[in-house]
Amino acid sequence: MSATSHGLLCPRCQSVIPIPEGVRVVQCPSCEMRSYVQGDKGTRRWQVARQVEREQALTEVQRFFSGMNRASDLKRKADIKEVFLVYLPYWRVRAHLAGWIFGRVKSGKDSTKPVEVEIFEEMHWNDAATDVSEFGVHQVRIPHNELAPYDSDLLHAEAMVFEPTESFSDAEDEARQYFEQQARSRRTLKSRYFEKYHLLRRQLSIIYYPLWVARYEYRQRNYQVVVDGAANRVLYGKAPGNIMYRSAALVAAMAVGNFILVNGTYLAAQALLFADDSDDAALLVLLPIVIGLAIVIAGYRAFRYGEEIEKTDKTARKALKQKDGGLKGLPGLEIVNDMMEGEFNLEKMLR
Repeated sequence: MSATSHGLLCPRCQSVIPIPEGVRVVQCPSCEMRSYVQGDKGTRRWQVARQVEREQALTEVQRFFSGMNRASDLKRKADIKEVFLVYLPYWRVRAHLAGWIFGRVKSGKDSTKPVEVEIFEEMHWNDAATDVSEFGVHQVRIPHNELAPYDSDLLHAEAMVFEPTESFSDAEDEARQYFEQQARSRRTLKSRYFEKYHLLRRQLSIIYYPLWVARYEYRQRNYQVVVDGAANRVLYGKAPGNIMYRSAALVAAMAVGNFILVNGTYLAAQALLFADDSDDAALLVLLPIVIGLAIVIAGYRAFRYGEEIEKTDKTARKALKQKDGGLKGLPGLEIVNDMMEGEFNLEKMLR
């Protein structure tokens, strides 16, 4: 049976109105006036059913132990101390974003033209409603067809359940920032001088999501792996690094990075002699410098900080980017951008 709180006073007769958990529209027992409840107590709560058994999660943990950048004997010497199930709360916001962006785009060699970009799109956002620094999973893939009404007794009997600690308003503000960020990425403009957005048909709810947490010991040091309890994949994990891999990454990065710095810059400068005086041609010289330095820095970071590997699945990172930038906007530089973020992957480079 759902819990009921008593804290809302009827605006008409000042009687106390009982509020069943998860109910938004309540009725005064005295004057029968209906009220709309907004806030944590009136937020709909859902849960995602666990689809992964403990043995399946352990299999994924064993797979996580394999890898070129992990200690070579990790799979043999890792001692799994405990495996337990948790349900973490996540805010979910669904809304239609309507807006306009006014700016200018490049038209011809040295001119621009004004453009108006109209946006009307349904968007989704979710983020952890509690502190997940221990688990490393900031967002999850929510299967819309597998949501069930929140059953507190059932979840507490099955697992450790965390309650929301972040406020409704903070979640709404971050969702709005994310939606606006997505809207700006829909069209690349030379300059932007006005923009306006509105959220329509906004729906906010809390989703309780299952995660398997495995804690293990390796050479008297403790590590943790988090497995998706609905999709059976590793979302976050820490592992000891491989010294041979770290050394190889440094040597390879220095060799490749310096080769690109010297030869790439020379070739780009030669090509610039036959190009026009546009901004794009000038960027051609900077491109090998940026790539070369990025590879060298990434190799050094892999060697310097690779004693412990921390892996976070891209789908588990925060949806809202803290800053725009990096090298993702340049074609073919996804690997370099990963390295700049501290995720040097020798296997990815060799493919």
